[in-house]
Amino acid sequence: MSTPNQIAGQPDPSAELHPPFFGALLRITWQDVRNRMRQAIHDAGFADFQDAHFAVFSYPLPDGVRPSELARQKRMSRQAINYLITQLEELGYVERWALEGSDRRLIYLSARGWQVAETIFTCLRRLHAEWAEEIGHERFDIFLDVLKQLSAKAQESTPKPGS
Repeated sequence: MSTPNQIAGQPDPSAELHPPFFGALLRITWQDVRNRMRQAIHDAGFADFQDAHFAVFSYPLPDGVRPSELARQKRMSRQAINYLITQLEELGYVERWALEGSDRRLIYLSARGWQVAETIFTCLRRLHAEWAEEIGHERFDIFLDVLKQLSAKAQESTPKPGS
């Protein structure tokens, strides 16, 4: 049976695609990035940092954000994010405090938390340079441009709270 694309004289894109599809390739790559970040964090002396903590230590970092807003940003339940915040607070990575005149306690990275963030940034800069060297700087720049474009599109289509 002919597809509409074949009738129109266009190639059938589904005939060319085979697993692993781009979603799996993104996941595999992300797992490698995450493993490298975890190793860098542990090598820097933060042995108590766990994989679950990446939920809080992901872009954007918490800097004066309410726990409920952090839960929305990370697409987690308030109970789950509060569990992580409590754990990270006990480990000295985050602090909760209210601004003067307010009762609402906001989440901030502590000095120790900023050290972890800088360790992550350093790891990612190293990986950026490594991959650019491996595949070529021009190809890597194109890869980043495509990721930025797709990320922007994904953020536009993400439902806002209350909508």
